[in-house]
Amino acid sequence: QVQLVESGGGLVQTGGSLRLSCTASGRTFSSYAMGWFRQAPGKAREFVAAISWSGGRVHYVDSVKDRFTISRDNDKNSVYLQMNSLKPEDTAVYYCAADRGQVLSPRANLWDYWGQGTQVTVSS
Repeated sequence: QVQLVESGGGLVQTGGSLRLSCTASGRTFSSYAMGWFRQAPGKAREFVAAISWSGGRVHYVDSVKDRFTISRDNDKNSVYLQMNSLKPEDTAVYYCAADRGQVLSPRANLWDYWGQGTQVTVSS
């Protein structure tokens, strides 16, 4: 069992930056792929980024490439999402997820564990 806790959300103006953090419980964090998803009101949960257990593979949705960076620190049981050049359309609740299968899938139903989410609001 893995418990995930996100932090770092908030209100930022267009063009600003935020860094989300997700800390996991348990001693097997390094064996999981980690990902970030987001969900805007009235919309389905959307894949944002994912990273393999070693950090050697990363995957992004096209809309955030060159603006967002996912990284992880296995010694701290943490994964991060650095978000730059934020746009109003990035406004959503951002969720951290863990996957034992290392697939880095964009399909939310293939991820095993989820955090409670952190709100990101980008004002225009």
